[in-house]
Amino acid sequence: MSYQNLLVEKKDRIAVVTINRPDKLNALNSQTITDLKNAFTDLKNDEDVFVIILTGSGEKAFVAGADISELNKLDVVSGKSFAENGQAVFSMIEKLDKPVIAAVNGFALGGGCELALACNIRLASENAKFGQPEVNLGIIPGYGGTQRLARLINTGRAMEYILTGDMIDSSEAFRLGLVNHVYPQTELMEKAVGVAAKIASKGQQAIRLSVKAVNIVDEVSCKEGLDYEASLFSIACGTEDFKEGTKAFLEKRKPDFKNK
Repeated sequence: MSYQNLLVEKKDRIAVVTINRPDKLNALNSQTITDLKNAFTDLKNDEDVFVIILTGSGEKAFVAGADISELNKLDVVSGKSFAENGQAVFSMIEKLDKPVIAAVNGFALGGGCELALACNIRLASENAKFGQPEVNLGIIPGYGGTQRLARLINTGRAMEYILTGDMIDSSEAFRLGLVNHVYPQTELMEKAVGVAAKIASKGQQAIRLSVKAVNIVDEVSCKEGLDYEASLFSIACGTEDFKEGTKAFLEKRKPDFKNK
């Protein structure tokens, strides 16, 4: 499938999705949101893809925000549908079951920060900058920023960044736990592929069940989460990968997972 504003490459069970609007600093417009929805639907159903890396084209921006020319046209009615549509696509990415790694290669502002927050793992280049500057436009984050940022770095810190619109540089993002690692710009994609390859080498039934288990941590009580974990653990115990993994360990060899 071809996309207007995305590039999708697949190799060695890893898909790299690149938002490709370099002249607009990869700003999100309605077409890009539609492309993301279609691309991640395709990748979800692609049995040859185990892990997805999401990045932006060029060296300046992951996604520098929403397309202001589209935002400017919103009113009370269209604004709600605009937010709900973006939220639905970002939630789909978050709940995909296949791990999604954000390789943040520059500005990740507004919708770009929200898109990174929807990914399971975030890696950043040294020049990356995060932020929710929507108050500067007289609006608030609408693609999940108020919820995911508060859950990730705590309510007080999220409140400060959302209310001031201040940017977060890569070192501060690492200190806050907003990103997992920070790398030189030239090494970012190599490191992202390395993480993806390590994940892709594991038994994928266990990987996807793990993603499911972690993804509900902010939605249920600890007791409900533990019950869900036990249910998923029991499913894992019934897989061929479990039998192979434990057998390989006892035989002191590398497992040959069939992802079944």
